[in-house]
Order: sequence, then structure tokens, then C-alpha cells
Amino acid sequence: MTIKQKELYNVIESLPEELSNKVVNYIKYLKFSYMTNNAPDELIIKDDKDLLNKLKKVWKILKAEKYVPLKRHLKK
Repeated sequence: MTIKQKELYNVIESLPEELSNKVVNYIKYLKFSYMTNNAPDELIIKDDKDLLNKLKKVWKILKAEKYVPLKRHLKK
């Protein structure tokens, strides 16, 4: 455990239960925000229109049969 992790642990340990829950939720939010901000754009859905556009793009690829179905790779 690093010094910062120990410090964080000690601070959280000293908090009342109600605040500990809020801190844990905030840490989860920070992790989610970090992952979202560093994820490739094609993995992020910004709104309904963006989702629809991405689904249409995938559907277009599937219709053009530019994919290999998983069944072809499974052994019998």
C-alpha cells in the first residue's frame, strides 16, 4: 500500500458511517468519470441521436456481411 493509499484509508476510517458511504460513492464517480474521459469516442454514447447513429453504422456493416458469424468458429 502506498503512502497516499494509507493516508486515504486513515481519513476514510475516521469518518462517520454516513460520510464514509458518500466518500465511497464519490470515489466510484471519479473512477467512472476518468474512464469515460479516457475512453475512445466510439465507445461513448453522448445522447439518443449518437446511439442511433452508432447502431446504424454497425447495422450497415452487418448487412454488408463484413463479419464472420461466431458459429463458423465453433467446433462441433
